[in-house]
Amino acid sequence: MAWMDLISVWFLFALTLAFLWERCNFWKSSSRKLPPGPRPLPLIGNLHLLDLKRPYRTMLKFSKQYGPVFSIQLGFQKMVVLAGYKTVKEALVNQADAFADRPMVPIFEDFEHGHGVILSNGETWKVMRRFTISTLRDYGMGKKTIEDRIVEECRFLIQKFESFEGKPFETTTIMNAAVANIIVTILLGKRFDEYEDPTFLRLLNMVNENTQLFGSPSVMLYNMFPALGFLSGGRKTVLKNRDELFAFIQATFVEHLKELDVNDQRSFIDAFLTQQQEEKNKNQSNEFFHNENLKAVVENLFGAGMETTSTTLRWGLLLMMKYPEIQKKVQEEIAKVIGSAQPRIEHRAKLPYTDAVIHEVQRFGNILPSGVPRATTTDVTLGDYFIPKGTQIIPLLYSVLYDESEWEKPSKFYPEHFLDSKGKFAKRDAFLPFSAGRRVCAGETLAKMELFLFFVSLMQRFTFQPAPGTSKEDLDLTPAVGFTAPSMPFRICALPHS
Repeated sequence: MAWMDLISVWFLFALTLAFLWERCNFWKSSSRKLPPGPRPLPLIGNLHLLDLKRPYRTMLKFSKQYGPVFSIQLGFQKMVVLAGYKTVKEALVNQADAFADRPMVPIFEDFEHGHGVILSNGETWKVMRRFTISTLRDYGMGKKTIEDRIVEECRFLIQKFESFEGKPFETTTIMNAAVANIIVTILLGKRFDEYEDPTFLRLLNMVNENTQLFGSPSVMLYNMFPALGFLSGGRKTVLKNRDELFAFIQATFVEHLKELDVNDQRSFIDAFLTQQQEEKNKNQSNEFFHNENLKAVVENLFGAGMETTSTTLRWGLLLMMKYPEIQKKVQEEIAKVIGSAQPRIEHRAKLPYTDAVIHEVQRFGNILPSGVPRATTTDVTLGDYFIPKGTQIIPLLYSVLYDESEWEKPSKFYPEHFLDSKGKFAKRDAFLPFSAGRRVCAGETLAKMELFLFFVSLMQRFTFQPAPGTSKEDLDLTPAVGFTAPSMPFRICALPHS
């Protein structure tokens, strides 16, 4: 039996190699001008050249050698990297339809099987994205109703910070919980009352762990050689967490179904279940509003709605400790404009320096450095180069947010990037932390509202300092490893204003 299993594994491995070899040969045999790149080695491609923990750094170096459109090869998988604001904009915005798909990445396929909104393609993606954006708006995204929820959560977060009485604490779980509660109120119709709720903590930890593992060397190697997936501990953990997350979501929507009132929908799940019933009543095949899409979309929104915003806010706190003079200027502006009043979105226009700092945190923090990969929907020409249909595309957002031709001091934390000569807030075209084009982040409006209200509320109430024994010079601005680029863990002291 063991021999049969071994033969099966090697047979699958051989099939994978044959398929990928054929795709690779297509690139070699094409008579058109293909993007240049480093010479690949047999079997491993350019793997030996990459910083496996932070591959986006290697890609940025390659762009200086090979230009803004270049290719790299991992195993037998050829992919094209887009670097710099002008190139990324040309592809994702000016040729949006041609760069609108997601690639067939093994871990993505294992994780959601083409369901949901983030990793899906075709009609599934179009229907789920349209429904998601419409329903998020119905439940307050960009409106006063969701602003009120964020303001309420700010109060709970402030109380939690106050409970430490100025003593050092670690912020990851607390910030994750506060931000997650906003999307949870939309998805479930209620918040978790305690940040230490065991179920809540387990959900947060699984999302956090998966986000790190998606960008890990273990999963990268699995994506290169999927037939050897049984050797990938990272893949096993990702799928185990996925199963537990989906089980929670399914149990939740089963409970919602029992109490569903189509005339009194209280949550995103209620809206989806109502649409599901309407499709069944029309005697349609219900191709899209089925339970697998429900589980995937809810997981997408929970993960994306928590991870990126929370990570950005933690970068903000770290940078305020690293640059206390900037923190002081933010606090002085808030005190002058708002005083002790409750921060509201309407205050944004009156707080240009604070708004500039928040934007600079997003730029400098660079939390999605490689972007979420795209795939070409057709043969396309970009600049001087031909890119075949189905090619995996890496829109290197790191190269956009740190583009030397767009930013005066790209490697420095410099809020003046977003201020004009008169001290007023200035928009920048190369500010693309939410990506661009057809796949731009569906929750961008919500994220911007959360970042402003949480950040201003915390700055209004506290001064943040490193833990005793740690100087601002000791604070490490090296990003941690993962699919996103969070800050390294740090302890913080939140000193209440008198």
